[in-house]
Amino acid sequence: MSTKIGAVMTIGGGIGGVQASLDLAESGFKVYLVEEKPCIGGVMAQLDKTFPTNDCSACIFSPKLQTLAQNPNIEILAYSQIEGIEGEAGNFKVKVRQKARYVDPEKCTSCGTCAEKCPTKVPNEYNFGHDRRKAIYKDYAQGIPSVYTIDTKNCRVFQGKKCGVCKKVCPAGAVDYEQQDTIIDVNVGAVILTPGYELFNTAGISEYGHGYMPNVVTNLEMERILSASGPFEGEVTRPSDGKHPKKIAWIQCVASRDRRKKMPHCSSVCCMASIKEAVIAREHDSSIEPTIFYMDIRAYGKDFDKYYERAKTLGGVRFLRSMVSRVVEDPVTHDLQITYLTEDDKLITETFDMVVLAVGIKPSKSTLDTAQVMGVELDENNFCSTDTFAPVATSKPGIFVAGCFQAPKDIPQTVVEASAAAGVAISMLADQRNTLTKKKELPPEKDFTGQEPRIGVFVCRCGINIAATVNVPGVVERIKDLPGVVYAGENLFTCSQDAQVGIKKVIEENNLNRVIVASCTPRTHLPLFQETAREAGLNRYLVEMANIREHCSWVHMQEKEKATDKAVDLIRMAIARTGRLEQVQDQKLPMVQSALVIGGGVAGMTSALNIADQGYPVYLLESTDKLGGNALKLDHTLKGEDIRPYVAKLVDRVTADNRIKTYFGAKIEDVHGFIGAFKTKVSVNGGDPLEIEHGVAVIAIGASEWKPDLYGYGTDPRIRTHLDMSMAMQAKDPAVLNAGTTVFIQCVGSRSEERPWCSKVCCNHTIKDAIALKEANPAAKVYVLYRDIRTFGLNEPYYEKARRLGVVFFRYEPDSPPIVTPGDKIAVTFKDLVLGGNMTVQADSLALAAAVIPNDYNKELARMFKVSVNEDGYFLEAHMKLRPVDFATDGVFLAGLAHYPKPLDETIGQAEAAGSHAAQVLARGYVDAPGMVSFVDPYLCRGCGRCVDVCPFHAPELKEVAPGMFVSEVNPALCKGCGACGVACPTGAASIRHFKDEQIGEMIDAAMA
Repeated sequence: MSTKIGAVMTIGGGIGGVQASLDLAESGFKVYLVEEKPCIGGVMAQLDKTFPTNDCSACIFSPKLQTLAQNPNIEILAYSQIEGIEGEAGNFKVKVRQKARYVDPEKCTSCGTCAEKCPTKVPNEYNFGHDRRKAIYKDYAQGIPSVYTIDTKNCRVFQGKKCGVCKKVCPAGAVDYEQQDTIIDVNVGAVILTPGYELFNTAGISEYGHGYMPNVVTNLEMERILSASGPFEGEVTRPSDGKHPKKIAWIQCVASRDRRKKMPHCSSVCCMASIKEAVIAREHDSSIEPTIFYMDIRAYGKDFDKYYERAKTLGGVRFLRSMVSRVVEDPVTHDLQITYLTEDDKLITETFDMVVLAVGIKPSKSTLDTAQVMGVELDENNFCSTDTFAPVATSKPGIFVAGCFQAPKDIPQTVVEASAAAGVAISMLADQRNTLTKKKELPPEKDFTGQEPRIGVFVCRCGINIAATVNVPGVVERIKDLPGVVYAGENLFTCSQDAQVGIKKVIEENNLNRVIVASCTPRTHLPLFQETAREAGLNRYLVEMANIREHCSWVHMQEKEKATDKAVDLIRMAIARTGRLEQVQDQKLPMVQSALVIGGGVAGMTSALNIADQGYPVYLLESTDKLGGNALKLDHTLKGEDIRPYVAKLVDRVTADNRIKTYFGAKIEDVHGFIGAFKTKVSVNGGDPLEIEHGVAVIAIGASEWKPDLYGYGTDPRIRTHLDMSMAMQAKDPAVLNAGTTVFIQCVGSRSEERPWCSKVCCNHTIKDAIALKEANPAAKVYVLYRDIRTFGLNEPYYEKARRLGVVFFRYEPDSPPIVTPGDKIAVTFKDLVLGGNMTVQADSLALAAAVIPNDYNKELARMFKVSVNEDGYFLEAHMKLRPVDFATDGVFLAGLAHYPKPLDETIGQAEAAGSHAAQVLARGYVDAPGMVSFVDPYLCRGCGRCVDVCPFHAPELKEVAPGMFVSEVNPALCKGCGACGVACPTGAASIRHFKDEQIGEMIDAAMA
């Protein structure tokens, strides 16, 4: 009998913990989510908007939180801390202290009466003290669990001052002053640490005045100031006097990249956070003049550099390369003076209305305490110690890590690592899948056939995202008496947990048979409201949304009266359509429980092994005659780990695994089918195609190094690219190792008009090689010509090490690149931006950091699998922040350099995440085919085949029903509900369920009325 336990504990309720918990639960495991704060959400819930998508951060995150709260296999242990752990991988017993809220979570309905009546107001730490909260409080409206908590340090009862109002007014009797902490023991098979981060304490950086100069704020404070749910309701306001600031300065690297502060690392997120805040501040108020003081702009992620360039050229953001030493306040006006040195040695003093500090991030004390209890090793910076080849594994077997406790990182990488950690944990516990889970019980679906519409309309204020422009109470008043409407009301946040409870209650009390939510985009929120309606006994397809945020309040914020009229019109149209909605049923289709992995590099092999370890067969396709991909050309990581033995071990594992069948010289000829039932034709070494049936696919075909037509490459063997250099160093080529002078040129073909992306790996690769050359030959001269050094995260100390070893760095501007002239020596001439004038270095060896470029095959493969590539040719994920390993096409996943250039540890993490998501689909055992698909009326169909010709997804097929007589039939699993067949059909036989002509016609009539 196995001693493994089919449950996992995630520690930390931010985006990492939430993603890992959802992945685990969807894969058939019981999950305990532990969060030290009263509500889960973490920093993600505090942010204003994401870039470059411009999504409201809290809004795109809220559906995930609500989905998590609705999952019967996830138990949320909020306001809790870890006190001990026993056992071993597969079987741990974790001791958890659940702190007393002094409010019974089983009774609290989150009505807010207690906070409304509480007389005690204290600074609100969630908004960094820029407004006030009550002594009984909830951090934010969408918080999960939706339960109030008493702050005993400020509550009068606990201070012996006899108030007790909250207990008297609570209609549910939930307030309990006698409540005590409880200790529970939780048995789990694995633990995932995702505790996030905290900002460096600004008391240790008094030169910038934070804490005593009111108009100096941190970057997280600025997020709350910009947020519609923040202390100033999204109005950019100076804390000292409430005025609108005109000149705002952002200062980068505050307590980052600073060994004196014991923060030698780069905090990774600050550059892009500051750029985003500057751009959004101008969106709020076009008169604002933002300035960013920086040392290096680290715009290293996918589309980051494009966003940076747009901020410079179109966003009105001024960038000044200068490290600010202090901020001086005018004690009367509270204006702020910054004195800075320009690159041409001019000393300038400038006055700003506000200053935003990009403060470095680090693990919190409570995180370090938890790590000590767990017994995991930390590195010199107190981040969790991991190695490149196992980026989510801690030093203790069975305990994994993801997110900013592993290293500082942005949202997409946190999400990737969370899925990777979940995937590795699942691989370890695969034989315990579904042993502790339970199926969600839903009430029977009510049949409303033939009944008159009884419509409930829920209008969302979305904080002030909608309410600041649209007169929400006025909208409710104008729609409440429209035909079919029996209920109309408003919510502060309709996506919050208490609002979901309220919707179900209103459905029951008013016997509703249709629901309309007037709020934001259905792209992110419709599934949430459909699930809520289903829990109340309604068919999912009796729910409609009217987008009065993106389609109304956000685009008409200067025309409030007209925006209100338009909101009413949009809701009227939704009401008209909703009256015609019908109950539509989803379908369950069979699943082929095997996977196809395309690409035999590190990403492909890692994904294949993850899927195989979870118990599913894998077909691995490699276009060459051996596995390994680009990693075969690399020698060591920046940390000094040897790559070749790792790749060899990976190849051996794949070769020895009888669940993985590898095809060399493989080329995909054609792909048909859909999630659960793909059929892929593959030719092997030019032979006749064989057909592989599989339920899911992972695309991991890598990328290539650009072969430059610059700097004399190809004309002189002493001029090499990065990969050439790595192979020469592997071969111990004396021309490289014994070179008296070596020059590296960065951004060769990257960050250019033709290739406007940062290739991400180049700076770290150069630093690694430069250090190796200096350590091999300390007398050698090594020069690096760069635009920005992007040694993000924990790589920054290696940049410092290179400088200490004597590597010399010179910056160049893109409009004045170096000039290379080969001869007896390689003459490299460049402009010295510090001293002025030109400098020439006579080099023995020249290394070019050539761009990483997408493979030409990407577009052909994208066409066959019905997925997308972006304008640069890299594969396009479903959502940059929240779904970085998924495609919009169900059942197809993404990993490695095919997605975007990335270092080896990120490639491995994304491959594990893709494998985890692919296996999650296979584990379900069936495919949920949506009911919103095309269907053909056989009595109207004349078999002309036009629907077959126009469908991009090959869903319709002509079937012979009698000799010479054909009728079109639609495969619901292939159909995406696009409606092309309905447009092309000359007889009206083809139409879309849930989008029938009469439903759309009613909307058009309502719009024209």
